Amino acid sequence: MAAWSERLAGVRGVLLDISGVLYDSGAGGGTPIAGSVEAVARLKRSQLKVQFCTNESQKSRGELVAVLRRLGFDISEGEVTAPAPATCQILKERGLRPYLLIHDGVRSEFDHVDMSNPNCVVIADAGEGFSYQNMNKAFQLLMDLENPVLISLGKGRYYKETSGLMLDVGPYMKALEYACGVEAEVVGKPSPEFFNSALQAMGVEAHQAIMIGDDIVGDVGGAQRCGLRALQVRTGKFRPSDEHHPEVKADGYVDNLAEAVDLLLQHADK
Repeated sequence: MAAWSERLAGVRGVLLDISGVLYDSGAGGGTPIAGSVEAVARLKRSQLKVQFCTNESQKSRGELVAVLRRLGFDISEGEVTAPAPATCQILKERGLRPYLLIHDGVRSEFDHVDMSNPNCVVIADAGEGFSYQNMNKAFQLLMDLENPVLISLGKGRYYKETSGLMLDVGPYMKALEYACGVEAEVVGKPSPEFFNSALQAMGVEAHQAIMIGDDIVGDVGGAQRCGLRALQVRTGKFRPSDEHHPEVKADGYVDNLAEAVDLLLQHADK
């Protein structure tokens, strides 16, 4: 690999994943990953622009920010690009009325969405809401539609909580795709539109930005396909095999966010 000075040259904006990079979610609000609170503070004191880019779909954006602030992070709602608000905008623009297969914690984001006589399905990380009854209802609705529309808030396979690895929305999305013969529209990472909206919020071009995440496919691969650079942290859902992924190679691997910030402050925007 090239020297860090070469790999990080010209970076003006940083996209930060949240779960697995800043903290591990879980009982009592979760736990900050060692050094991450100060790392975010140092980054925000620098000349670099920062935007948080998450597929979180068990909490509203407001609740997520409140949790992170209680853990000591300097973060505001306007700095968070999340899939639920983006999905609401898509539903409104296209006149879609969803059946929501989502977690109760994010339902408030859809308070102003018309859900009468559904003509699409929106699926997110519903947790215990992924019952046979709810999945079958989504299946039946999609099968009854002449032009079935399935929208998924992200498509992650799993994520890490303080209690261990947890299934994410992806496996359930794939089940509905397979059963119904449809292809889901993904809102969230690794969707190019999602990364582009985060870049617009920062006001930087793709070649001037770097993504820092724990997901080799959704964070690293998704960002690189949009022209960003990407670092993978060895926290959260990281597995040693990620460094030998057959299709995706990060621009660098770091032990944690604190190490990534150290490197960025030494070499970026040069």
